[in-house]
Amino acid sequence: MSSDETMAIDLPDHGDMPLDRFLDRELSWLAFNQRVLELAEDKDMFLLERVNFLAIFASNLDEFFMVRVAGLKRRIAAGLGVASASGLEPGEVLKQISEEAHRLQLRHATIFREDIEPALREKGIRLETWDGLSEAEQTELSDYFENQIFPVLTPLAVDPAHPFPYISGLSLNMAVMLRNPEGKDQFARLKVPPLLPRFVRIQGSATSTSPRYLPLEEIIGQFLAQLFPGMQVLQHHTFRVTRNEDLEVDEDESENLLESLEKELLRRRFGPPVRLEVANNINPQVLELLVRELDIEKDDVYHLPAPLDLTGLFEIASLKRSELHFAPHPVVTNRYLTHAEDETLSIFKVLREREVLVHHPYERFSTSTQAFLAQAAADPKVLAIKQTLYRTSGDSPIVDALIAAAEAGKQVLALVEIKARFDEQNNITWARKLEQAGVHVVYGIVGLKTHCKLSLVIRQEGTKLRRYCHIGTGNYNPKTARFYEDFGLLTSRESVGEDLTKLFNMLSGYAPDAAFSSLLVSPNGVRDGLVERIDAEIAHHAAGKPARIRIKVNSLVDEQIIDALYRASIAGVPVDIFVRGMCSLRPGVPGLSDTITVRSVLGRYLEHSRAFAFANGGDPRYYIGSADMMHRNLDRRVEALVQLVQPDHMQEIESLFDLAMSDEASAWRLGSDGIWIRHKLSADGKKLVDVQEELMRRIGAKRGRS
Repeated sequence: MSSDETMAIDLPDHGDMPLDRFLDRELSWLAFNQRVLELAEDKDMFLLERVNFLAIFASNLDEFFMVRVAGLKRRIAAGLGVASASGLEPGEVLKQISEEAHRLQLRHATIFREDIEPALREKGIRLETWDGLSEAEQTELSDYFENQIFPVLTPLAVDPAHPFPYISGLSLNMAVMLRNPEGKDQFARLKVPPLLPRFVRIQGSATSTSPRYLPLEEIIGQFLAQLFPGMQVLQHHTFRVTRNEDLEVDEDESENLLESLEKELLRRRFGPPVRLEVANNINPQVLELLVRELDIEKDDVYHLPAPLDLTGLFEIASLKRSELHFAPHPVVTNRYLTHAEDETLSIFKVLREREVLVHHPYERFSTSTQAFLAQAAADPKVLAIKQTLYRTSGDSPIVDALIAAAEAGKQVLALVEIKARFDEQNNITWARKLEQAGVHVVYGIVGLKTHCKLSLVIRQEGTKLRRYCHIGTGNYNPKTARFYEDFGLLTSRESVGEDLTKLFNMLSGYAPDAAFSSLLVSPNGVRDGLVERIDAEIAHHAAGKPARIRIKVNSLVDEQIIDALYRASIAGVPVDIFVRGMCSLRPGVPGLSDTITVRSVLGRYLEHSRAFAFANGGDPRYYIGSADMMHRNLDRRVEALVQLVQPDHMQEIESLFDLAMSDEASAWRLGSDGIWIRHKLSADGKKLVDVQEELMRRIGAKRGRS
C-alpha cells in the first residue's frame, strides 16, 4: 500500500501533533551519560568495572562538550537562533545543558571521592597523598621526578614579555602563583605531561596486585621550587580546558580533501574554549585571570574536587584483579564457521550453502569477518576486493589483508572515510599506507560521510564470477569487536552482491541513480524505506492483519521517523524501541504514543547494532545495518541496511527483541516525562535477567564452541 493510501486512514500529519512531542536530543544525551554514571554507582557491580564506567562517563562528557556544546555555541555566535525540534531555542538548550552538566559532573566527582575511592582502599588499591608516604617512598618519587618528569616540564611565565600561553584542549594544567625577590606576585602555567601516567604507581607496589598511586600533578607540586629557582612558590591549582574540536571542511571548495582535512586538523587544536574545569580550592584571583585570558563565560566554569580529569581512571580500571572484574565470557566461533582441527574451513564453500549471521562480541570477529577477508586475500581465485573503512585499529589485520591482496595482484578498492570524527589522522595514515601498497583508495562522495560497513569479494568459479559479501552494523576493528555488540551478515546472495556492486560504483565513481533490491541506502533510501514500512504496518493493522514495529538503534532523534512511529501508535500498532543513547520520542503519551515502549540496556558491552523488524501482515521483514535514526545518518551519510531472509536469522533478531523488551529483563525504561528509570528487580524483589549475560549463555549453548 502506498503512503497516500495509508494516510487515508485519517491519521494526523506533522502539523496536527503536539508541539512538545519531541524530547531535546542534547538533554537526552546527558540522560544517557547519567545511565552510564548509574552503573558506576551500582554497588552490585564489580568494583573495577565501576571505575571503568567512571572513566567512560568522563570521556563521553569530554566529547559532548567538544562537539555538541561547541556546535550550539557556534550557532548562537552566528545568530542562528532556530529552535530545536523540542521547541527550545539554542540559548535555552545551552542553559539547561549547563545546569545538568554541572550537576552530573559534581555527582561524578563525588561518587569517586566518597564511594569508589574508599571501596578501592578496602581492596588494597590506594590513591595516596604526598604526606601519606613514608620518607623512603618520598625519596624514591623525588628520584622519579628528577629523572622522568623534570626534563619534560616547560614552565611558562605570564608577564609583559610573555603573553598568556595557549592552553591545549583536554590537557591538565597547573596555575602557579609566585613571588619574586622584589616582592611582586607573578603567574606561571605548567602543563602536566600527557604522555606520563596520570596516576603514578608508588615504588614497591609496581608489581603488586594491591598498588598505590599518587596523582602526577601532586608529585610535580612538591618540586615546583626546582622549576622556579629564586622565586617563592605561593600556591598552585589544577585546571583543564575543553575546546571546540569539531571539524569544518568545505568539500565543495576543496581541491584536495586529504590536504584540506589535514589543515583543518591543525586548526582544530586552536578552537575556542567551551569548558573550564578547576579544582574547587582555586584562588579567586587565579580563577578570574583564567576566565579573562581564556575568554570563557562563568557558567562554563566547573568547580570540582581534585583530582581533575578522571579519564585517567582507565589505567586503574585495567588492573589484573579478576575478582574485581566481570567473569570472562567464553567467546565462541559461529557453529557454521567451525571446523575439525585437522581440516581447513573454506568460508566461501560455507556461503555457497547458506548465509551466516554473526553476533559480536559473543561470537569471534577473528574467525568470521576477519577470516573472510584473510581468505579472500590469499585465495588465487579471488580477483577483486572492495571494502569500506570507517574506523579500524592501529594494527589492523583487515588493512593487512587488503595490502596482501593488492601485493598479490588482486584489484583492491578501499573506501577510507577520512572524516570519521577523532579518527581523522589515523585514517589519513591508513589511506597513505594502502595507496603505497597499490590499493585504489577513494574517499567517497563529496558532502557525505561513508558510514556503511561493507565488504565485496569477487571470485572466479569455473566460467562464472561469484560475489561474496559482508554487511555489518559495526566497524572493521578487531579491538572494538571485543566489546561492541554488533551483527554481521556473510552471504553470497546474488541480489546482495548486485546491490553492493552498484553501491561501490556509486562511492568510487558516478552512479547517482542506482536502484537497490536487497538494501536500503541513505541518503534518501533508508528514511523513505523505513517510513514506507511503518506506514505499511498501519495499513496491515487496519486490515486486521499482524502488525508490529521493533527498532534497535543507538540513537532515535529523526523527527520524520518519530512522527511515523507516532502515527503507527495512534493507529494502534505496537511499537518496541530498544535504544542505547539518545531518544527524542516520548513513549506512553495518551492519544499519541500509548502503544510505544522504550528500553535501554547498558552493561559490559556497548550495544551498537541496528536492527529493524516489521510483522508485515504475517510475512515479516527484518533488516540490520549501519544507520541510526539521526539527521546525519539519514541525510548526510551513506548508510546501508540489508534485509535478512533466512528464517533462523529472522528468529534470532526476534528473540533479541523479546529478551530486551521483556519486563523480566534488567533495563532502563523511558517515561513520557523524558525520565529514565532503571529496573533491576522484579516486584517481588528478585533480580531481573541481565540481557547480555543471557545472550552469551544462549549463544554459547546453541551456536558455537569455544
